[in-house]
Amino acid sequence: MNREMLMLVEAISREKNVERDIVFGAVESALAQATKKLYEGDVDIRVAMNRDTGDYETFRRWLVVPDSAGLQNPDAEELLMDALERVPDVEEGEFIEEGVESLPIGRIGAMAAKQVILQKIRDAEREMILSDFMARGEKIFVGTVKRMDKGDMIVESGRVEGRLRRNEMIPKENLRNGDRVRAMIMEVDLTLRGAPIVLSRSSPEFMVELFRQEVPEIEQGLLDIKSCARDPGSRAKIAVHSNDKRVDPIGTCVGVRGTRVNAVTTELAGERVDIVLWSEDPAQFVIGALAPANVSSIVVDEEKHAMDVVVDEENLAIAIGRGGQNVRLASDLTGWKINIMDAAESAEKQANETHVTRELFMAKLDVDQEVADILIEEGFTSLEEVAYVPLQEMLEIESFDEDTVNELRARAKDALLTMEIAREESVEEVSQDLRDLDGLTVELIAKLAEGGVHTRDDLADLAVDELMDITGQTEPEAKALIIKAREHWFAGQQ
Repeated sequence: MNREMLMLVEAISREKNVERDIVFGAVESALAQATKKLYEGDVDIRVAMNRDTGDYETFRRWLVVPDSAGLQNPDAEELLMDALERVPDVEEGEFIEEGVESLPIGRIGAMAAKQVILQKIRDAEREMILSDFMARGEKIFVGTVKRMDKGDMIVESGRVEGRLRRNEMIPKENLRNGDRVRAMIMEVDLTLRGAPIVLSRSSPEFMVELFRQEVPEIEQGLLDIKSCARDPGSRAKIAVHSNDKRVDPIGTCVGVRGTRVNAVTTELAGERVDIVLWSEDPAQFVIGALAPANVSSIVVDEEKHAMDVVVDEENLAIAIGRGGQNVRLASDLTGWKINIMDAAESAEKQANETHVTRELFMAKLDVDQEVADILIEEGFTSLEEVAYVPLQEMLEIESFDEDTVNELRARAKDALLTMEIAREESVEEVSQDLRDLDGLTVELIAKLAEGGVHTRDDLADLAVDELMDITGQTEPEAKALIIKAREHWFAGQQ
């Protein structure tokens, strides 16, 4: 029987073009599954077959788990303290084994063994085909729509299948069985039966790769696509940069009579593409990203990573775009939060900020409005600047003499010290459960304390916009932090 098994393994290996070890593994799996049926409970059986003689041994085994974890499956697990009595040097995560009577191959049942072996071989063939496909290094999957599977579209390319999920399709795009499709390969998920290659037609990466194929200068290193933002099927923006001053990045991507950009637009169901010149200067980059709107002025807030962009009435609607599309794409493209406003709104905001700064200087520096206004006119916006800006810069202010400058700096430092002490006292009131929350830095804890947030429940009760006002975080950051804070509310339900 063992000799016949070796001959069968050789025959299947040659016929299916798979390695002998894979076929042996399938036989071992079939024997293990058949042996498990002789036991009550969910036992763990391992079969080891000699590749040269066909002889095999059968073992029942137990996974060694920490004593604190307890036994989740007593039929296949052993606590560490009990395992050590049987095997003195065993460690957590290892197996202890016990030899048991092997089941004769003839008792497995020919059909059951055959099914297991063929399934293993099919899996092995599938993995080999997939490995060969992925070894080609292609980023775009080109295939034909084969069928729908629970809302996902299965796309076939030769003997390989990809899965295009509904949320990765271009909205309102009508694809049917037999249609030719191109999509970006995002990942390979072997847990997805039949179609393990996950595809996307709505991702920014897909548009970048399409341009890479249409514009040879990108592959040659003459051009770079720095970033991309998409509203799939409607509009997109890409930022390009030239590594060669002789090459016009925008014109090169557009192509003669728009041939290159039109090819991308056609592939993406008519999605309109704005090509933006990338700049190292964030303000200049944002101005370009907001095209076709003309920007009147721009104020950069490095601390909040935000910009206030002022446009006139004629450009206000263009800058914002339908449903806020233009400013949203520009923000995604540049990575900056962009606030669009007209001249009146800008003046009102500036007046409010000036008022707040004036009140701060008058209260903390104990000066009158005239001195506070002089500091504001000279560009000072915080106590830190008054305290630590180079002395020579402050001495250049005509309205102040050296004694005044030194006094202002001393008062600013004293005020900062007092505020820091008050902040530390406030932080001490923060509960330990809030301090231990993942994602919270010392700076964030201090801001939360200043905002009256002292416990995890206080944080969990906040709305996203309230947290943004307290910490200056972006909306996704604030939302993620609140969700994290609320996890303990639902722990019992899970």
